[in-house]
Amino acid sequence: MLHITDLRPTTFDPATVMPRAKLEISDASAVVEPIIDQVKARGAEAVLDFTEQFDGVRPDNLRVPEHAMTQALEKLEADVRDALEESIARARAVHAAQLPPDTVVPLADGATVENHWVPIQRVGLYVPGGRAVYPSSVIMNVVPAQAAGVPGIAITSPPQADFNGLPHPTILAACKLLGVEEVYATGGAQAIAMLALGVSDASGATVCEPVDLITGPGNVYVAAAKQAFFGKVGIDAVAGPSEILVLADETANPAWVAADLISQSEHDPLAASVLVTTSMDFAEAVVAQIEQQVPGAVLEDQIREALTGQQSGALVVSTLEEAIDVTNAIATEHLEIQTKDNEAVLEQITHAGAVFLGPYAPVPLGDYSAGSNHVLPTSGTARFSSGLNTVSFLRLQQRIRYDKAGLEPLAPGIQRLAQSEGLHAHAEAIRYRFE
Repeated sequence: MLHITDLRPTTFDPATVMPRAKLEISDASAVVEPIIDQVKARGAEAVLDFTEQFDGVRPDNLRVPEHAMTQALEKLEADVRDALEESIARARAVHAAQLPPDTVVPLADGATVENHWVPIQRVGLYVPGGRAVYPSSVIMNVVPAQAAGVPGIAITSPPQADFNGLPHPTILAACKLLGVEEVYATGGAQAIAMLALGVSDASGATVCEPVDLITGPGNVYVAAAKQAFFGKVGIDAVAGPSEILVLADETANPAWVAADLISQSEHDPLAASVLVTTSMDFAEAVVAQIEQQVPGAVLEDQIREALTGQQSGALVVSTLEEAIDVTNAIATEHLEIQTKDNEAVLEQITHAGAVFLGPYAPVPLGDYSAGSNHVLPTSGTARFSSGLNTVSFLRLQQRIRYDKAGLEPLAPGIQRLAQSEGLHAHAEAIRYRFE
């Protein structure tokens, strides 16, 4: 089910040994553009129309009433509530520690620059609701925004026909636990358009105010819509399918590694599950375990499609150094390290969205309750970007305080630099102050 590629007798480029799934954002854009145009022209009515078309249910109201969230929390199973509360507590602790301090830098008498971190004022958080229910995504989006001090938080999630046109009750319960009051029952590209543009109803009454930043994972149409609005609003990323890479040697447990590879293939038929190892015997043992564990799985067909896709496989290399080179070149979203010396390997890892060390730190731990964030860079973007975090919801604002004594010694140099750039009015703006 998971093909094995033996790279030991070959000379190979680490960056090309594992192709990624083809995610055609450009194809989705052709579908998304008219949706955006309609939301722009008809507001809330267009959002409701597309919601009915794509989700098979038309909510009574786009905004979820407060009593529905209260009721969802009251009916939530006690053990699920306990697990959500534990996840929230751990995420709050980790994300609070990410809050950077303001600094004041005195440069000379009368010359100071201040670095202030200012929260984004209004954010839209997208929570998927198609193949699975993701209250964990509510936590991962809301907690860093709250840690940053964002005053306006709006969540949107697809309505469910089974729940009278409301988002799944577990999602609503998570919103209530987190204290989020503004929740909308819509998904897909129309939800992104609603957040970016803001919408009103037929009477002209505002239903949803526009936001400044949109975060959260979604399908290819959500990704295309986010990309379409980039520049008008901020976005966290244009996310691709979920990815896991396990870097392991013969000391790892093949049954556990197989289970971890299978776990991420549940997310999407295009999800990538990759094993990189120096042992052919170990690779074969992992594949044998996958063949045992997949039959009878709840999402067996989807798991099989993901594991047999071009984006998934086991790569066998000659040395641990080659394994590390391949791992860094792939720059996976989730990286598990299960070797005899995990710390030594970790020191050489430069590219990964999040790193899970040892056999008792599987990726599902990070998906739910590790305290880390599970909204992570995909498609190789871990080479230059980070997962969602508290700083994602902040802007660095510099404040420059100079008086005459601070500016005067710099004035000749500034004028000379401005003239050298051909910007004589810049020089004049300085000169006038010292005539």
